[in-house]
Amino acid sequence: MASMKGFHALRHLPEEKITDKITRRLLVGDKEMVVWWSMKAGAHAAAHKHPHEQVFWVLKGKMEFRLGDDKRACGPGDVGVIPGGVEHEAWFPEDTEVVDVFAPPREDFLTHEAPAYMRKG
Repeated sequence: MASMKGFHALRHLPEEKITDKITRRLLVGDKEMVVWWSMKAGAHAAAHKHPHEQVFWVLKGKMEFRLGDDKRACGPGDVGVIPGGVEHEAWFPEDTEVVDVFAPPREDFLTHEAPAYMRKG
């Protein structure tokens, strides 16, 4: 997927089904990527790490999040920065919407396949 220059409407970005509990929409620039996630109750992003810096913003719902050795409950309005190379993991006990910003863009997300750490739940 090439950089998506210009204006876009979130509702018109294709919604990708990652698992039966996870969907996403992508907006890709040259140096960053924005991902809108919809997680159904019970979804889990297993422990993983990547070289990309990641910023998250919880829009609604609840996310139990582990960043390195620190674990927190995050809700609407909570934000965080995940440095590249730091292991993290998330559980979603209720329907939740999260926005992630990655820099640089996640090349593995451009294949439209589910990341291995999300295939388990």
